[in-house]
Amino acid sequence: MAALLGAALAGRPAAADPPTLAAAADLKFAVGEIAERFEAESGRQMRLVFGSSGNLFAQIQQGAPFELFMSADEDFVFRLAEAGLTEDRGELYAIGRIVLKVPTGSPLKADGTLEDLRAALADGRLTKFAIANPEHAPYGRRAEEALRHVGLWETIEPKLVLGENVAQAAQFATSGSAQGGIIAYSLALAPAVVPLGQHALIPEDWHEPLRQRMVLLEGASATARDFFAYMQEPAARAIMRRYGFVLPGEPAS
Repeated sequence: MAALLGAALAGRPAAADPPTLAAAADLKFAVGEIAERFEAESGRQMRLVFGSSGNLFAQIQQGAPFELFMSADEDFVFRLAEAGLTEDRGELYAIGRIVLKVPTGSPLKADGTLEDLRAALADGRLTKFAIANPEHAPYGRRAEEALRHVGLWETIEPKLVLGENVAQAAQFATSGSAQGGIIAYSLALAPAVVPLGQHALIPEDWHEPLRQRMVLLEGASATARDFFAYMQEPAARAIMRRYGFVLPGEPAS
């Protein structure tokens, strides 16, 4: 379980076939499932590398041999496009959501209004709370924005346990390293994560939208292009929908 949730970059990947997809950590389960289906239907593979969008962005700037980038923040895609490192400005593929995740046995309640979190800070129940690092993880920034929205950031900041990416924050929030955390809805809905506690959606107007965009990088192979197209087909969209993403052209549920 920890390996699934805590997967992060272990260094610069070597260029090789199959092509490498650099994907935001909130996509670990959803895109992993889509890639398995793509391979079953096409007979071709994509190598998947998951991490924080900011770290992946930096690796692409430094020449990492990725062919497709799926960011949790479209601004990283736009910046790469302006630097001439992509084929175009890509496509919006999803809008993400954040949740409060509370592990089994925690003194916290799964309360999307964060009122119990406020009470726990006041009465001493809360000692550690997990989010992704806001410096380079979009889901961490949105968690910070939500906590600031309700006036809790300054109080909770000394108690934060920061994940390198949102998957690691989810690991902290469910493994006993923290009493809860704000993580991606897509991770909270993963079959491996659901049994580990309760979650509650945080209002989407408490933070900037998680507009997630994908783009082909310069020199992308035919397989990478086909996977890019496959992500926009009904089978892939159905999987993304099941993991709680709002999809382009569809209303929020």
